Amino acid sequence: MIIVMERNATKDDIQKVVQLLKEHDFKVLEHTGEIYTVINALGDKTALSAERVGSLAGVKEVKTIREPFRLASRDRKNEDTVVSFNNGVKIGGDNKPVFMVGPCSVDENFDGLLEVAYAAKDAGCEFLRGGAFKPRTSPYDFQGLEEDALKMMAKAREKTGLLLVTEVMDAQDLPMISDYVDLVQIGARNMQNFKLLKAIGKSNKPVLLKRGPSATIKEFLLAAEHILYNGNENVILCERGIRTFDDSYTRNTLDLSAIPIIKKLSHLPIIVDPSHATGQRYLIEPMSKAALISGANGLMIEVHYNPEIALSDGKQSLSTAMFKDMISRLMKLRNLIKYDNNTLSTDVE
Repeated sequence: MIIVMERNATKDDIQKVVQLLKEHDFKVLEHTGEIYTVINALGDKTALSAERVGSLAGVKEVKTIREPFRLASRDRKNEDTVVSFNNGVKIGGDNKPVFMVGPCSVDENFDGLLEVAYAAKDAGCEFLRGGAFKPRTSPYDFQGLEEDALKMMAKAREKTGLLLVTEVMDAQDLPMISDYVDLVQIGARNMQNFKLLKAIGKSNKPVLLKRGPSATIKEFLLAAEHILYNGNENVILCERGIRTFDDSYTRNTLDLSAIPIIKKLSHLPIIVDPSHATGQRYLIEPMSKAALISGANGLMIEVHYNPEIALSDGKQSLSTAMFKDMISRLMKLRNLIKYDNNTLSTDVE
């Protein structure tokens, strides 16, 4: 780390900083200029935080050279992480982007769920997604069928072979949910639920971590760091839009720049959820195409057998017919995409 002292810092202030650093086995180089004293400290940041050094009297600024998300960083692991599943599906690296398709909330109509699942399977998608435990802004809105929804999703998997993904809201539900699904999702509202992150980190279940609506990229990667730190390396990130000043036409603002930024900073795979990012079904296709071209490792798309009666997020859900029409174009684009040393290209000249 680099410590810049205040221009009026005393020799005693400087000495206390140097002493603290040396006590924690940092190699210290002190440079005294005409106005500021700068201290270069080389050592293990986990032994002494920048925040503690910055709290000392006379310290103007502390700059860290390495990113705080050590395990998620390419400094620790340069090759891409690839998350593998029992049926051979792989997410990350130079593997083709995957598609996660299904309703925001699973309702009591199993035939409707199966209709969506078969449409996804026939199109070449890999995952059936569906909400069983639903975090809702209003307590009066539908909260999900819980385990009954998971049972229906498991039956749909038996018939189609699709992998399952659903959201966990509470650490105490994690063992039960893990028995049913192949990929556990941590939703945007729980991105910084550190108790939940710790619990999923202690399991070996692959996890899909969504970006919080007001989270910076650094905060997003630090949330992933909590999972990695607790032992689970099977982490997939999901960009689902952030809250900005403009909410007139979209639900959120899809931050497509996060995809190449995260791929530069981190080895973790990242997918995009254009449904929650935009909140408008007419925007799903163009944003899906943009996400794939930007390097996303997959897409999560909300599809309902009848969006007009959907118990949640019908406005941003595609009908089965709409999905069938759109997915053919997305699959053509997916088949054009190639990854070479983390650089995206296409076969189009």
